[in-house]
Parts: sequence; C-alpha cells; structure tokens
Amino acid sequence: MDLTGKQKRHLRGLGHALSPTVALGKEGMTESVLRKARLELEFHELIKVKVGDGCLDPAAEVGAWLATALDASVAQVIGHTVLLYKRRKKNAIIVLPKGDKVVAVAKPPSAASPSLPVEPAAAPPEPAADSEKETPSAE
Repeated sequence: MDLTGKQKRHLRGLGHALSPTVALGKEGMTESVLRKARLELEFHELIKVKVGDGCLDPAAEVGAWLATALDASVAQVIGHTVLLYKRRKKNAIIVLPKGDKVVAVAKPPSAASPSLPVEPAAAPPEPAADSEKETPSAE
C-alpha cells in the first residue's frame, strides 16, 4: 500500500506518542520478530519498531523488509526507529486523509466585484431623541 505525503504526515503525528512495541536485537531480522510485528499490526494498525544498537541491519532495510513481508507501509524511518502502518480489514481505527490535493474553497464575492452591482451603504440610524431636550422650557 502506497501512502501519500499527507497520509504519512498524519501517521507520523499519531505515531509520535507511541512507544516501540517490537524490538530487534543482535539476531536482527528473524521469524519471531516478523510474528510479533504481525500480531501488533493486527491489533494496533500503527506500530513503532526499535532497531537496537546490536542489530547489524540498518533501520531503513528493516522497515522495507517488514513492510514487504507484512504487506504494510513504512510511514517513517528516523534514527533506529521505524513506524509501520497496516490498515485492518475489519474495524479500522485510523482514518487516513484523502490524497495530497487541497480542495479549494469558493470565496464569497467581494463588494468591489465588477460583475455585481454595488449598493450604497445605508446611513447609520439617527440617535434616539431625548424627550427632555426637545421640549421647550416654560420659563
């Protein structure tokens, strides 16, 4: 599954607060790591994978391997951490934004638009007359 830039940005925002749920050690990419990642993706949809210092495989390679093996997508690789996403078949929790295109919002026509007649602004209402000031005094 290919993710757009907007979708990756959304997933990175969601993944920021996550703790790594899968860790690779000196053994590197093994079947047990693959099983653990599969289970976590089925449960969470979005997981962080920590590539330990003892692992000889670079994080980008680990992310590509896991994404291919699990039919998932790599949302981010930063340092020794990989962020993986795989949508659930049923009851998906994460809703991804649609594509990179921004939908243009129509602007309301301005008063200076030549296609619309311009009406003069109404004069502000006169202040209410106070009855004491307008009556002549009987002195």
